[in-house]
Amino acid sequence: MTKGALALKVGSNIRKARKARNLTIKDLAFNADVEYTQVSRIERGKINTSMYQLYIISAALEVNITALFEGV
Repeated sequence: MTKGALALKVGSNIRKARKARNLTIKDLAFNADVEYTQVSRIERGKINTSMYQLYIISAALEVNITALFEGV
């Protein structure tokens, strides 16, 4: 799997988890203390992010971090 494909898959999984909890990008960004524009770029696979940020995002979504890598 390429770096770009991985970023797209993780971003897609974040979006699915966010929508399943009826959160907006701004809600998730606020809960994770991340800029909403950065959450948007992560969801679209435009940027790679650190493991720490993925951990914080998963905690804000109340999912195990491994859920973000489902299907990888």
